[in-house]
Amino acid sequence: MNTGLLRRFANGRTLVLGAVLALAVPATAYANTVGVTVKTPGATSGPASANSEMSTHADCSSGLISGGGVNQAIGTGSGVNGNHVNGTSPSSDGTTEYTGSTGVVGNDVTHWLGIGGSGGQVNASFSTTPYAMCFTSSLINHTQVVMNKANTPTTGATVGRVTATCPANTRLLGGGARTTPGNTGTFKTIASFPTFNDSAHSFGAKAAADGETNPDSWSAVGWDNGTNSANYTYAYAICSGSGINVGGATVKVRYSEVSGPTTGSTGQTATVGCGQNDGKLVSGGAAVSGGNVTTTDFTGPGSGGDHLNGSFPSTSGGAAVGDGTTTAAYWTASAHTGGQSSPGTHTDAWALCANDGV
Repeated sequence: MNTGLLRRFANGRTLVLGAVLALAVPATAYANTVGVTVKTPGATSGPASANSEMSTHADCSSGLISGGGVNQAIGTGSGVNGNHVNGTSPSSDGTTEYTGSTGVVGNDVTHWLGIGGSGGQVNASFSTTPYAMCFTSSLINHTQVVMNKANTPTTGATVGRVTATCPANTRLLGGGARTTPGNTGTFKTIASFPTFNDSAHSFGAKAAADGETNPDSWSAVGWDNGTNSANYTYAYAICSGSGINVGGATVKVRYSEVSGPTTGSTGQTATVGCGQNDGKLVSGGAAVSGGNVTTTDFTGPGSGGDHLNGSFPSTSGGAAVGDGTTTAAYWTASAHTGGQSSPGTHTDAWALCANDGV
C-alpha cells in the first residue's frame, strides 16, 4: 500500500471516530451567561451630625446594575444606636434620586446609592459604603427601574410598606428602598425584599420564601419611632428590559431568618447564599422584622428604634466583599436594636440567584 493511500485511510478513520464521539457526548442544552462584578468605592465618612443623612454611590464601569447594597460602620459607645440605613437605591448619575412620578423611571442604569442616616447621637466612627451589582448577560442586555411610593408610615411603630412590580413578561433581578425625609433622626428603612404581586403573598406584604422562583415585585418598609405626616417610603424593582424573551431565564430566591437582636444596644446578622445549581448572585435584600415574614404579612420589630445597618454582598461568614469581586455568592443583613430591648425581633436576608438559560 502506498503512503498516499495510507494517509487517506488514516484521515478517513479520524473523521469517522470524531463523528462517533460527537454522537456519544450529549449536547449541552444551555449555559448560564450571567456574570456579576461587585463595585464599591469603599467607605465614606458620615453622617457627621445628629439627625442628618449622607449619600454616597457605587458605579458600574461595565454592565448594568441588577441591584445593590449598603453597609454602615455603626460607631462606638452610645453612638451605635443612632446610625441606620435610610436608602439603598438606583440612581441615574450617582447623585439624582428617583422620587418623582411612579412607574418605569429609568433604563440601563449603572449607579447605586448608599444613604446613611443618624439619630440624636453621632461619632467619628460612622461611615457608609455602597455596593453596585454590575450585571452582564447574553440574553438580558437591557434593564429598567420601576418605582412606587406611598405617604407612609405617618404614625410611630407602624409598618409603612410599598411595593413596585415589574412589567409583564420581564424578570425581577433585584430592588431597593428609600425613606424620606432623612433629617428627623427616627425615620429609616427597615426592609427591602423580593415578593410577588399575587394574593398568596398579600400583594407584596409577604416576602418571597426560600426556593421560590421568579418573583415579580420588590417591597420596601419604612419605620418611625415618632409621628410625621411628611414621611414617604419608596420601593424600586430592577427588571429585565422590555421585548426580551425571558421564558428560559430563572431567578431563584434564597432566604434565611435568625432570631434577634432582642437586647438593647446590640446587633444581629443573617447570611444566605446561592446554591450550586441556583445561578449567579445578582442581588439581595434585608429586613429587621417581627419574624415569619414569608408566611404572614410583614410585621415590624419589637421596638420603634430598631433599624438596619447593612444589606450587602458578602462571604459565607458575613464579611462584605471587596471592589471587583466576581465570585460573590452570599448576601448579609445587619440589624440593630437601638437603645431599648426588642422582644420578638428577627433579622432576615434574601439572595437572588439568576440563570439566563442561554
